[in-house]
Amino acid sequence: MIRKHSILLLGLLCAAFYGGILWFGFSHPRLSTWWSLPTEPPGTMPWHAPSIESVSADSQGELIRQGRRIFIATPEFASDHARALVSCSDCHMQGGIRPYASPMVGLPAIFPTYNKRAGRVITLAERIQECFVRSENGTPLDPQGREMRALLAYIDWLSTPQPTRRKFIGRGLVPMPALTPDPARGQRLYVAQCAGCHGPIGAGYTPQFPPLWGPDAYNDGAGMNQIPKMAAFVYHNMPQNRPGTITAQQAWDVAAFIHNQPHPAFNQAYKHY
Repeated sequence: MIRKHSILLLGLLCAAFYGGILWFGFSHPRLSTWWSLPTEPPGTMPWHAPSIESVSADSQGELIRQGRRIFIATPEFASDHARALVSCSDCHMQGGIRPYASPMVGLPAIFPTYNKRAGRVITLAERIQECFVRSENGTPLDPQGREMRALLAYIDWLSTPQPTRRKFIGRGLVPMPALTPDPARGQRLYVAQCAGCHGPIGAGYTPQFPPLWGPDAYNDGAGMNQIPKMAAFVYHNMPQNRPGTITAQQAWDVAAFIHNQPHPAFNQAYKHY
């Protein structure tokens, strides 16, 4: 009987002891314990793209999904307005979220804004039109049409505020030091490191790798036809399987070589974009 009472008493003491530990731990949430992993303070976790699976099944959700399809495979899903075999995501990589590749994240908040090329304040919809008549070598979308509304909805969704996470970094194309390019060196670099994906004559292997010159490429009014912009893009993003492995000088050289190749002529009827 005494032995049974001793065992019972010992059990009660153990329960009280561990119960006290649990009470103390839950009363002090900042403590790191084996049952409660520490959480990162708000604003310290990295930004991450929203999941497409989280998009609602309603009409707005379908608009977002359509915008994503157009963005990733523009010649297929906006074929009436895109003559080039180039998709939005070829320049705005990873569906518009890759840092230092002209990401779309946060754009709705900065438009309307002054556009140096247009010489006036433009809306985000007008900026999209610029891409279609220049980078896509095509025609403007219907400003009120479903394709435009879908792209705007997709970009807005990518820019959903994330107050508990760090701000998105890597906006735009980071300016490069002004260097003197050598197209001949650029040609050698192209053959060695670019032709495997974009082809020996720059025609690309679509849809995975876009053309860089020739009839199916962007026209000579596109931003990528400007050597400094192409150099900045190449420096941070190319080659795709080894980004960051070329020098700033090499980026300028290969950008100059690509610039010197034939591109479709920009349609001056759209010069207001």
